[in-house]
Amino acid sequence: MSENDGDARKPGEAPEKKTPTAVALHHERLDDRAPKVVASGKGSVAEQILGIAFANDVKVREDADLVELLSHVDIDTEIPLEAFAAVAEILAYVYRANREMAPAPQEAPTPGQ
Repeated sequence: MSENDGDARKPGEAPEKKTPTAVALHHERLDDRAPKVVASGKGSVAEQILGIAFANDVKVREDADLVELLSHVDIDTEIPLEAFAAVAEILAYVYRANREMAPAPQEAPTPGQ
């Protein structure tokens, strides 16, 4: 998740850059009860987190409210209850996307071929 929104400004003014914030989550579908925060940072640390995600084709979601909430969670700690619905929606999307990107299973040859 990331946040990189400009602040409110007057017409004609250039947008003021906000310090980027990023949070990385990890969840093992069969082993973990809930997703955990595995990385969090602002500024150059956020840029590194995002760079690693993009380099590894990890899905990134921009959600300023969610990243604000999750940026206060300690590393290697499960996400708070308040974030479950939003994170569940993101994980469902990621799991579907990964399944769609997976190569089709090979058909087994029929006997006699």
